[in-house]
Amino acid sequence: MLSVTIICKNEEENIRECLESVKWVDEIIIVDSYSIDRTIEIAKEYTDKIYQQEWLGFAKQREFALSKVSKEWVFPLDADERCSPELKDEILSVIKSENKFAGYRIPRKSFFLNKWIKHGGWYPGYQTRLFLKEKTVVADRLVHEGYELNGQLGFLKSDILHYTVTSISDYMSKVNHYSSLQAVEKSKKKKIKLSDILFRPIASHIQQFILKRGFLDGIYGLMVTNFDVITNMLTYMKAWELQHKSNKK
Repeated sequence: MLSVTIICKNEEENIRECLESVKWVDEIIIVDSYSIDRTIEIAKEYTDKIYQQEWLGFAKQREFALSKVSKEWVFPLDADERCSPELKDEILSVIKSENKFAGYRIPRKSFFLNKWIKHGGWYPGYQTRLFLKEKTVVADRLVHEGYELNGQLGFLKSDILHYTVTSISDYMSKVNHYSSLQAVEKSKKKKIKLSDILFRPIASHIQQFILKRGFLDGIYGLMVTNFDVITNMLTYMKAWELQHKSNKK
């Protein structure tokens, strides 16, 4: 009745807790991009439906995982996410009931250095994460890829737990990677100007730290905001670089 899909690579530090939180489901599908750590070894304790595919981007990996699902309902998770006990009960309740929804948006409680970030636009951070397979396709984007549903969306109350940042150095690597992907998309949409590089990071700081009250999370809120500003700045600088490289060819 319910499948969980997980795409991953080198997630030995996260994968066990993720899988423990969903071991009650009917089917677990894992798409691994040739991990060189113990990810696969650990995953085999929970499922035999493990597939390996070279990394083709978030959307393509999620699409491949979805194609392997055999159950009616799908609940995708990332390796650094957990299904809370309250969410488990709520999911089981809605999929067993007669309802008119093709899927549900679920609040996500994200943690920065083990601190729950409540403000700055981080919470509730709704994600479309529970849906009928036959009603769903994967949106083909480099970043912020997601699931597009043909039907009505409902909302659940219980949280996905997201342990997104466990160290500053690791997060800097993620920021560099995601800003590169975002830059590719932005470079194709509009010409990047000096004003974008100068003012957009400033506007991002004002919006997240002040207007969305990130300051209420104290030093954690400040660090989260600073990372957002850095991501924003890198994105526009990289997009500018891509456009100028293209113009010189």
